[in-house]
Amino acid sequence: MPTKGASADAADPGTVRPGGRTARVRASVLRAAGDALVEHGIHSLDLADVARRAEVGKTTVYRRWGTTTGLIADLLADMADMAEQSVPRTGSGSLTEDLRSNARLVAATLTDPRQGPLFKAVIAAATCDERTARALHRFHATRIKEWAPCVEGAVARGELPAGTDAREVIRAVSAPLYYRVLADGDPLDDAAADRAAAAAESAARAGAYIG
Repeated sequence: MPTKGASADAADPGTVRPGGRTARVRASVLRAAGDALVEHGIHSLDLADVARRAEVGKTTVYRRWGTTTGLIADLLADMADMAEQSVPRTGSGSLTEDLRSNARLVAATLTDPRQGPLFKAVIAAATCDERTARALHRFHATRIKEWAPCVEGAVARGELPAGTDAREVIRAVSAPLYYRVLADGDPLDDAAADRAAAAAESAARAGAYIG
């Protein structure tokens, strides 16, 4: 992926959490970067254009982020920060309903007019930039941790075999939905989400995710 205006002394994006005016500038730039990604995609992302949208100096953007991949990594790190502030999901008391809720939330995110293109962009960037890959891994690990208690509750209730790996079950719910969007390009709707949840549940009940 091409980079624009790389700076040798730029801080590693996602490692600094500024306050005051600097925090406001960062928020404006990340919001502008998200807008640009949604409108034009990853290959047309340009730091000068982002600076113009955010109404900040180009030098500020080049100095802090250095490259387009660095900017995307910080955008995803910001999303991960927000995810970490959420509390674990409270189970409904039904494994079927909890996994279906998880699948429908993933589907709704991936098909959202803004969030969908953003996720496609950061996943594309993660394939060629280690910082973005780390931020993406952190984001998904946080989301899995948020939903894992629902599966752990099902194990405690005897709905699933003892030793079931809750994280693997949650991964199994979302994996086919991401594949559908990124590889197949087939429509993603509630029916597809419900099938993914049902398949993960059946495998979990059969002991596929023990250990």
